[in-house]
Amino acid sequence: MYQAAVLTVSDRSFRGERSDTAGPLVTKLLCNAGYAVIQTAVVPDEQAQIEKALRTIADAGTVQLLITTGGTGFAPRDVTPEATVAVCDRLTPGIPEAMRLASLQITPRAMLSRSQAGIRGGTLIINLPGSPKAARENLEAVLPSLGHGLEMLSGKPADCARESAQSSQGRP
Repeated sequence: MYQAAVLTVSDRSFRGERSDTAGPLVTKLLCNAGYAVIQTAVVPDEQAQIEKALRTIADAGTVQLLITTGGTGFAPRDVTPEATVAVCDRLTPGIPEAMRLASLQITPRAMLSRSQAGIRGGTLIINLPGSPKAARENLEAVLPSLGHGLEMLSGKPADCARESAQSSQGRP
């Protein structure tokens, strides 16, 4: 079983003005897929604070998957993608491309998503939108392939030619 963390990026949720609904939804979806969510946190839309949280969580070496929700739009304070790119060693452009492609089947506004994904050390970081509906749609678009990606990231032998039901469920 892979371990995961969920980081919500929201000024209003951080200040307690609005309850975080996307973070708990993402946590539930990950748990249902077989991941152990061992950490959740909420940070404001401040690039330095987002970067610090991403580094701290990833560098602890306890999670293989770090999902963010929020801060991926066009608003001036939406800086989650920039923070993610700043802390990643390698980007994984196929993940946000797949999320946008799936979302475009639902709404043409999906093209406005600036989500990023990348690898820091042994942790895969993926940005999701802050809307619970969009977060669900985006995560569900890529969740079946994440186990295989995490298997490869861990250095374990991974058979890329065959689909594995175990890999899609968050298990090696």
